[in-house]
Amino acid sequence: MDFDEYRKYDATGLARLVADKQVSAAELLAAARERAEAVNPRLNAIVRDVPAEGSDDLTGPFAGVPFLIKDLGQDYAGLPTSNGSRSLRSYRVAEHSTVVQRWIDAGLVIFGKTNLPEFGAKAISESTVWGPARNPWDLERTPGGSSGGSAAAVAAGIVPCAGANDGGGSTRIPAACCGLVGLKPGRGLTPFGPETAEMMHGAAVQGVVSRTVRDTAAMLDVICGGEPSGPYTPGMPSASFASCVGEAPGKLRIGVRVPSAINPKPHAEAYAAVESAVRVLTELGHEVEELPEAPFDDAALAKDFLLTWFVNLAWKVADAKRLTGAPDVAFERDTLLMAALGRATSSVDYVDAVQRRHEHTRRLSTYFESYDLLLTPSLATPPPKVGAFDLPVSLQRATDVLLRTGTAKFLRHTKLVDDMISDNLGWVPYTQLANITGRPAISVPLHWTADGLPLGVQFVAPLAGESLLIRLAAQLEEALPWADREPVMN
Repeated sequence: MDFDEYRKYDATGLARLVADKQVSAAELLAAARERAEAVNPRLNAIVRDVPAEGSDDLTGPFAGVPFLIKDLGQDYAGLPTSNGSRSLRSYRVAEHSTVVQRWIDAGLVIFGKTNLPEFGAKAISESTVWGPARNPWDLERTPGGSSGGSAAAVAAGIVPCAGANDGGGSTRIPAACCGLVGLKPGRGLTPFGPETAEMMHGAAVQGVVSRTVRDTAAMLDVICGGEPSGPYTPGMPSASFASCVGEAPGKLRIGVRVPSAINPKPHAEAYAAVESAVRVLTELGHEVEELPEAPFDDAALAKDFLLTWFVNLAWKVADAKRLTGAPDVAFERDTLLMAALGRATSSVDYVDAVQRRHEHTRRLSTYFESYDLLLTPSLATPPPKVGAFDLPVSLQRATDVLLRTGTAKFLRHTKLVDDMISDNLGWVPYTQLANITGRPAISVPLHWTADGLPLGVQFVAPLAGESLLIRLAAQLEEALPWADREPVMN
């Protein structure tokens, strides 16, 4: 099977070809590897090979379909999970993550692990250990993060969908940067075990990036549900998520908000993306209303998100040191700086931030008493260029001194955190809401800029709203098809 034929099918379509014996699993794996060899040297999307062979004995709904997993939170037994860090690059794990085992049980052929930022801590995928991943739509630009390698690989046609996870937008941001579908399920619906009960108090969840809504839905059917070591048994829908594709969502009332306290003046293309969405939603009979203000305190939410993120990162650094004995030089400067801010946070301040999640959730729940969904851009700007967030050399040197002298913790009492919110979340101010509140959200590729870059829109739903998001996304996909759009990699 050549690439042109391979690229015509999504994962569901490839699985049908294998089931009908029109193609073998070995042929699909060969096609995927051939495409990876052709484009990965320029993309740097795949950073580790996984031994695999296409077998005709595979069973499951995706038997024989090539697949990639993210090198964070998706452990493959016997191989390292680097978390994008030199400290863990060679630390091998003993068992598959539950989500990986479910993908294997579904018949997927996992042949590689994908690029990401160190510990998934940024919205770009530019680690020191692996180097930057690049966007197939423009190799000078980021594919987003932290599931950037997965998104780049799917957009470039190496695989039709790939493993991702999302603790602050890490599935939806890369999906938006690369013209893909990215669904963040609600809290607890997908497993993070067996090593971990839940990540970031349940804010982080497992999922995929894909080209089609039906793949996203069917993959969620594969991985959703509790596990024996999990913290609770999640509520499951009465019907499969795949069955929602093609079902009419009904007439929906959708509120729209583009400006953010973090970025009061988003790029004109972010407005254009939402305008495209509003136009097609209105044509489909939905009621869309512009909101005069955000239905939550987005400035306070951003600070609470970053505070808990810094503390979580401090723990990750400490845990990596316990596992491997890694010194500080095994971690990136930015990671050490954020970890220092995390260690400088008191236990009371940390619990305060966690408890305030309920305030954000209550305000959003009140919003959903009047509206079915919240619509925002997925990104406030087009995908930035690789290296856009590198610290200036002078600031690098100053930061090194603070870290070396143990005084970086005092930066918590300066405007540094506000600057980090502005600099790092300014282009992605919309995604953290769903993680903090535990609500499902999806990014769909309804808009391309004048320069040919994707810029998605996001829908946030109330609790158990995954099925509604899938029904609407499938309706939008039918109205404005995107799966056949393909980047030209010169």
